[in-house]
Amino acid sequence: MLLTRIKGPRDLDRLSQEELDQLAAEIRSFLVDAVSKTGGHLGPNLGVVELTIALHRVFDSPKDKVLFDTGHQAYVHKLLTGRQNFGGLRTKGGLSGYPSRAESDHDVIENSHASTVLGWADGLAKANEVLGREDHHVAAVIGDGALTGGMAWEALNNIAAAKDRPLVIVVNDNERSYGPTIGGLANHLATLRTTDGYERFLARGKELLERTPVVGKPLFETLHGAKKGLKDFIAPQGMFEDLGLKYIGPIDGHDIEALESALTRAKRFSGPVIVHCLTQKGRGYTPALEHEADRFHAVGVIHPDTGLPVKTAAASWTSVFADEMVKLGHERPDIVGITAAMLHPVGLNKFAEAFPDRIYDVGIAEQHGATSAAGLATGGVHPVFAVYATFLNRAFDQVLMDVALHKCGVTFVLDRAGVTGDDGASHNGMWDMSILQVVPGLRLAAPRDAEQLRAQLREAVEVKDAPTVVRYSKGVVGPAVPALGRIGGMDVLRAPAPEVTRPDVLLVSVGALAPMCLEIADLLDKQGISTTVVDPRWVKPVDEALAPLADRHRVVVTVEDNGRTGGVGSAVAQALRDAGVDVPLRDFGIPQRFLDHALRKEIMAEIGLTAPDIARQVTGLVAKLDGRYDSEPAAAVD
Repeated sequence: MLLTRIKGPRDLDRLSQEELDQLAAEIRSFLVDAVSKTGGHLGPNLGVVELTIALHRVFDSPKDKVLFDTGHQAYVHKLLTGRQNFGGLRTKGGLSGYPSRAESDHDVIENSHASTVLGWADGLAKANEVLGREDHHVAAVIGDGALTGGMAWEALNNIAAAKDRPLVIVVNDNERSYGPTIGGLANHLATLRTTDGYERFLARGKELLERTPVVGKPLFETLHGAKKGLKDFIAPQGMFEDLGLKYIGPIDGHDIEALESALTRAKRFSGPVIVHCLTQKGRGYTPALEHEADRFHAVGVIHPDTGLPVKTAAASWTSVFADEMVKLGHERPDIVGITAAMLHPVGLNKFAEAFPDRIYDVGIAEQHGATSAAGLATGGVHPVFAVYATFLNRAFDQVLMDVALHKCGVTFVLDRAGVTGDDGASHNGMWDMSILQVVPGLRLAAPRDAEQLRAQLREAVEVKDAPTVVRYSKGVVGPAVPALGRIGGMDVLRAPAPEVTRPDVLLVSVGALAPMCLEIADLLDKQGISTTVVDPRWVKPVDEALAPLADRHRVVVTVEDNGRTGGVGSAVAQALRDAGVDVPLRDFGIPQRFLDHALRKEIMAEIGLTAPDIARQVTGLVAKLDGRYDSEPAAAVD
């Protein structure tokens, strides 16, 4: 196999055109076989095989910086830079599903948030200029979906201002991000795709000129770089050139020879150039091409021949939300949905099917989505903006100054909250409950099970004068956790025996960690430690009944799937101080560090967010209060 002979990008230099085509076929076969065993981003990588080969043939990585926006399409890059052990992809100790600096000098950007690559490229090109590195180049690959993000256009505005600073922007145009790309830019790119007169004109010209000895090829190169007047006459790519960016394309993104020619010309140019490549997401794999929703953007473990899941998926948090949104849509004609290019991943596809005139896909533009939601609310409807928890970080200012300041009734539904695991550091939703604590008037719910998700979503959309947030975990929703009663707005999940006048521990359980908190209470009970477990349901603001309840206990413990700094534990501690309740408090959550990719349960064990770990520490705290800490070690908790 050719692929096994590729240890680094320069091994590509000696391959013939036929061998390059063979290599591309081998890579696609490898990806289908490997990713079907582990899960991962399959469709995007199948679409960029030839493009990635051409990039590494033309540019000299790592001296030249080859950058990938988002990183969904970096598997081919990994294979060509010496990383062909995909057996542990996205698992602890194995390859990351995204570029990773720890893995290779060829990887530059680890952040898998979209629309950032052009800002990186601008900075790297400026650094080359400042340091006089004229032999260093920067090539940034960005998808047409990521070009819908405002950050990309902010960067383009700056890049275009430096007409003599070399930088190559490769637009990977497959008409999709997760689903089909939408918006004005998508329409413009569609026009470029379907206007083939320019390419036909060039093809005919190349055929004629190549017959001309000596001057034929130079003349064709000049023709291919023809000035804007000729190109605008044949195809409307003037939008990019009006920004001051030279434009090459559209190029067949699966023709290695054409790609190399275009990239070589762009590399030689002394200023910023856009190379527009047309690719096919899922290329070469029939099940992906036939999957209309997202062309196998991301898959679990599948049968490689059929593309069907190996296991039947159980009900997920996302599916519970999806079904309840449809019910709400039938009941309330004022409810509309908003997604940032993730209609299917966040579960709004069912709502879109039922109410196609009440769904808005804003593209990869969370900031715009939040402010547009404020406008929708001001106009008299109630928007539900569903987004991954980690991506709401990008719209914080809009949540604060546009939605909250104007007292707009907008509901944000945060999917993939807490530790998500295998997608790595930038996908863990571990910051939302911290950054949202500072937003005046905002109310935040963390449902513990499917029934509570339905109930709290309904409570959220009833609020008309403030932003509301409902956040939940990734994956399968757990069993129902019934309440014994309610104190204030809090559900009591476990109470000590009636004869216990002052229980030892008040355990505040946040969201989906309720089953674990009940397990903690069972372990404490075996140590003779009495425990009350409450689920606040709405963790912001802190329930007024919590402080007096805490005052009737010896110790308060909070457990949350969020960063400890500024999270629910911090808010509870402040509420107790404000109420003059002076009891010890221990907050358990995610440490404020970037977490390596691994299974969720592995990460939870690594950071000590498990029932035995927490019970052991709480046992030690109670023992200290009892005066047993120094004279008698706390009993072990299994």
